Amino acid sequence: MSLDQVRAARVLCIGDVMLEHAVIGTLAGAGKEPVLRVERESRRVGGAGAVLRHLATLGVAAAFVSVVGNDAAGREIERLLAAASDAETHLLVQPGRTTAVKTRFLDRERPLLRADRDSAAPLGPYTREDLLRLARELVTSRNVVVISDHAGGVLTEGVALEIIRAAQEAGARVVVDPEGGDPIRYRGADLLVAGRRELGAATGLPVGSRAALGLAAQTLINRCSFGGILVGAGPAAVAVVAAALGAGMTPQQAVRLAGGGASLVTAGAA
Repeated sequence: MSLDQVRAARVLCIGDVMLEHAVIGTLAGAGKEPVLRVERESRRVGGAGAVLRHLATLGVAAAFVSVVGNDAAGREIERLLAAASDAETHLLVQPGRTTAVKTRFLDRERPLLRADRDSAAPLGPYTREDLLRLARELVTSRNVVVISDHAGGVLTEGVALEIIRAAQEAGARVVVDPEGGDPIRYRGADLLVAGRRELGAATGLPVGSRAALGLAAQTLINRCSFGGILVGAGPAAVAVVAAALGAGMTPQQAVRLAGGGASLVTAGAA
């Protein structure tokens, strides 16, 4: 399958978005008050926006839906999204909501500290209704939906499950990339992204060996009616898998294309 075919995938990415702010400098001073002499700063869109960035790198013109607050960080995310890709972007603004900002302080490339400002409150009823309406409209012209849940409140209170049902009705595949919480919230999804620790926590089973990991994945697949578990995939691999599925590849072919150490356990696999 050619890259042009992968670029033709029609992907909807929906989930929690955040502003990633990096402060890079040189650590000086000693004692109780070390000083970071700032040399540069950078800002980029994270969370579900990270998947969108990688879709843009692949040349996939995706649609994107998320929620921000009426604040400076929300406006910065809107600006960055407009400048970084050709995505069809729908950023809903909920008054009173705090847009998530994660600030990392680095001594050159060495992490020193991370400061988070966010709100995990569920969406208000009107914002929730608007988001689900958008999802139902957009999924009719998309063949893959990526649900990127970073515990920011956008996908709680049954929102993720409503999106999965809408995708199923439209004949679209669903890839879920969650951050903690009970995976039953995403039951029926085609693929769930999980690491060893998440699989162990979700099933209560050991995951120290390859065989144990496979058993834990099968247990979760059966419990939640997933098509498969994608183990060890970051945002770049999630984007590649989603685009490949949208181009007509099987999950196995999509994971091989993603590479990077990601592996796949499918329903009923030995």
